[in-house]
Amino acid sequence: MAAPAVRAKEASEPSPRGELHPVYVWDRLVRATHWLIAISIVVLAATGVYLGRPFVAAPGAARDNFVMGTVKIVHAYAALVFTLCVVSRVIWMFLGPRVSGWREFVPVSRRRRRDMFGTFKFYVFLRPSPPPSVGHNPLAGFTYVAVFGLYFLMIATGFALYSVSSHSYMEIWQFLLPIFHGAQGARWLHHVTMWLLLGFAVHHVFSAHLVASVEKNGTLDSIFTGYKYLPKQHETDDE
Repeated sequence: MAAPAVRAKEASEPSPRGELHPVYVWDRLVRATHWLIAISIVVLAATGVYLGRPFVAAPGAARDNFVMGTVKIVHAYAALVFTLCVVSRVIWMFLGPRVSGWREFVPVSRRRRRDMFGTFKFYVFLRPSPPPSVGHNPLAGFTYVAVFGLYFLMIATGFALYSVSSHSYMEIWQFLLPIFHGAQGARWLHHVTMWLLLGFAVHHVFSAHLVASVEKNGTLDSIFTGYKYLPKQHETDDE
């Protein structure tokens, strides 16, 4: 018998969804890092597009406006928030509850490997509903392995680019430049990765809405409240 994946926290009032019961799935750290990563990606994309191709021309001397400098500062602080959240989420995969752990991303169990194919059939409209899961469904969890890879590529190329003009401790990241074939290679990878992440964000919103509309278990609400509504037999079994 597998270890429980998540501890159900029953609400005091009866469930309005019949046989479905509220289960606490996403803890505060998972929800906080999710939204901070999402917001920082939006800020990074907007400021990054401007840094790559400035489209605002302020009149007068640069020292009186400092538009590019301000945008670069905002970009740098958003990058720090993004980096800290990504690193915190990876650490939490090993220190947090099972439903937030690395097993939700790497399909080590037989059931999750089997359900990956069932989930794929649902996404391509060959199955009316996805296999039940407490946290991430197996296909989504495995996809996030690639997404986190893109996160770290974005972080590494960003740090490499920052080290070019840095006169502080960020100079230590200059060793990354040869790996990316110089600043131009790092800039190209940084730009391409941004568009890949934005494309994933569109797919992520669509697939979450699709699953929520079919399962009707509060999937979209859960990233705000932490609770999903699940059948009794799936509250503690996600193997």
